[in-house]
Amino acid sequence: MTIQWFPGHMTRAKRQIEDKLKLIDVALELIDARIPQSSRNPMIDEIVGTKPRLILLNKADLADPERTAAWSAYFRALGHETLAIDANVGTGVKEIPAKTRELMRAKIERQISKGMNPRPARALIVGIPNVGKSTLINRLAGRNVAATGDRPGVTKGQQWIRTGSELELLDTPGILWPKFEDPEAGYRLAATGAIKEEVLHIDEVACFVLQVLAAEYGDTLKERYGLPDLPDVLPDIQSAVEVLEAIGRRRGCLTGGGHVDYEKAAGVLLRDLRSGKLGRLTLEMPPTVSDKLK
Repeated sequence: MTIQWFPGHMTRAKRQIEDKLKLIDVALELIDARIPQSSRNPMIDEIVGTKPRLILLNKADLADPERTAAWSAYFRALGHETLAIDANVGTGVKEIPAKTRELMRAKIERQISKGMNPRPARALIVGIPNVGKSTLINRLAGRNVAATGDRPGVTKGQQWIRTGSELELLDTPGILWPKFEDPEAGYRLAATGAIKEEVLHIDEVACFVLQVLAAEYGDTLKERYGLPDLPDVLPDIQSAVEVLEAIGRRRGCLTGGGHVDYEKAAGVLLRDLRSGKLGRLTLEMPPTVSDKLK
């Protein structure tokens, strides 16, 4: 499965970001703590270049805390400062201005040495759709200045936003890359709601999720859906379909003839995942730093 797309507004957004980059001091890269690698757009490295960067692992309240710590260590080893946050309730958000100023320390010291009063830091906030950029901006600004929504593609243009005396933000639309070469990345993005469900078959996404969760969070699945005979490994799609069928029967996802409505059962599973009803889960682990640097 290779998903290819590049909507026109994303092409324009990429070009606009590149045009504004000379005005930027720091890049704030927002990713989903549940899928840190899959929710990172590889084009961001090219766009941001050598600008200082703070990687914000958002939705950390929904992610496995041990895995979030592992991902934070991984990004720091690659030379990026990190911070785990929850933009919805504000956890960690107050630390962002100070972290940003720390990344600007050398520039601020040069300004002071020239007798200048340091101006507010100018930060570019980037990330894929539906990762929480607008929610974070509103939290930082202390008011609703950016449109929010539970679907990808809410932000359509760029805007400068003052969030206090220390930080100015340039909001940008979410940018997805032209195509997903790794099918698992597409499934993870669909599972967490970062891409529209109609791009993939929802029951295929659910089966992928079940294979991951059975191997890594089996007890959670057993408890949530009453699956005492759940195996530790679902080796193929058919075995995952059987588990999805069991979930559908237990949740009453049936057609008029008593057959399981797999699409409805898949919706139950994915809503539980996205809302945190399945607990704090992370669907991927970081690679080794040595592999990344090869």
